[in-house]
Amino acid sequence: MILGSPCIGISHAKSHKSVIQTPAVNTQSSPLLVRAIGRWSLAALTVNSIIGSGVFGLPALVAGLVGTASPLAVLLAGAAMGVIISCFAEVASQFTEAGGPYLYARVAFGRLVGIQVGWMLWLVRLTAPAANADLFVTYLGEFWPHSTQPIPKLVILTLLIGLLALVNYLGVRQGTQISNIFTVAKLVPLAVVCFAGVFYLISAHRVIPATTSPANSASWFKAVLLLIFAYGGFEGALIPVGEAKDPRRDVTFALFAALLTCIVIYSVIQWMVVGVLPDSARSDRPLADVARVIMGHGGAVLIATGALVSVYGYLSANMLAVPRITFALADRGDFPALFAAVHRRYRTPHFSILVFALLTWLFALFGNFAWNVTLSAIARLFYYALVCAALPVLRKKQPGAAAFRLAGGPAFAVVGILICVVLLTRVDLSKSLVLVATVVAAVLNWLVVRRNGRMQTAAG
Repeated sequence: MILGSPCIGISHAKSHKSVIQTPAVNTQSSPLLVRAIGRWSLAALTVNSIIGSGVFGLPALVAGLVGTASPLAVLLAGAAMGVIISCFAEVASQFTEAGGPYLYARVAFGRLVGIQVGWMLWLVRLTAPAANADLFVTYLGEFWPHSTQPIPKLVILTLLIGLLALVNYLGVRQGTQISNIFTVAKLVPLAVVCFAGVFYLISAHRVIPATTSPANSASWFKAVLLLIFAYGGFEGALIPVGEAKDPRRDVTFALFAALLTCIVIYSVIQWMVVGVLPDSARSDRPLADVARVIMGHGGAVLIATGALVSVYGYLSANMLAVPRITFALADRGDFPALFAAVHRRYRTPHFSILVFALLTWLFALFGNFAWNVTLSAIARLFYYALVCAALPVLRKKQPGAAAFRLAGGPAFAVVGILICVVLLTRVDLSKSLVLVATVVAAVLNWLVVRRNGRMQTAAG
């Protein structure tokens, strides 16, 4: 999950011209963008895009599914993401423009598929903040135990999301000032508890875990699906690729460096949780409970405070950036026109902000953390599979365009697609209905776009 700026990076210029260009046609960056991001900065951005606030809640869910074998699940999910990221690395190396998966899918498969990816990206950006809003309520329980009760939860979610929506409705400057200060609040508590936890475990303080029955295959698939969410978000770092010094080479380095870094961090956290907590699956606030065991009440307060600030920052960043995704898509004709509306006084995409806030509130209220996390991961798998499929297609469309050519690329693409498809077959009915509704909405959107295009052509 990206914490800084979770937009898909569709450029918006006053001329309203399309920014979708193939690498063969235009490899020049926009004159509005300065190429100043080096490979290490891009790698750091990718790590920050992946390690989101969900890390404060996911370890307990994974432990609940596969028990003390959960660190192995972290490695398996990391290996699966390695295949997908390998495909992303080649595909992304063909582009110097901003746009991410939306751009890749549109160039490879056309406007309909591009619009589908745009809608799935929006679904990801709705459910991930909803999951984080639920996590905010859960960690607030460290200070106010009644916060997770239905009525207090309703009030907290309404105030939390409503306040952020109001701030961003009134102006982008206010939103930017709030969203710029939260990354450290996430990383510092994580670093403290990780170092303390590792020292605690190597000092022979490992507890005897609660007895659990062996995990079945269904539990393993669910665990990997949850961890897809944990490893997801790397595509967010592909958004500012138009500002990288050497995007066609540096993106590959950044993706693989970030993946290895996150595999190590997640493995340590998961090992620490199942090693320190005797019944980690029952913990609502796993990292706070680990800190309580190792450092006492003060440690739990530190982690809970860090989690609250981190989640608030994540929600703030999304409230600022995600409505501008739908605004940009609508402005270029790939989303309903209402989303391109700009408030006359405040000059903000007010309709996009209000819809985003309302849907995030509904997802958070009626779906818990695990449900929203899983749905977000499932929506990601949809466009991960499309990017894998785009690899052989773009090789034919743009031979020689890739700065990074993946050895055995078509085989990686097939394996990546199979991984996505197998995990998607594990989707339950409620999430399937949301996915189908999103696909139908995207198709209807495309039909309207095509009809309007034909009408304009006829009028011209």
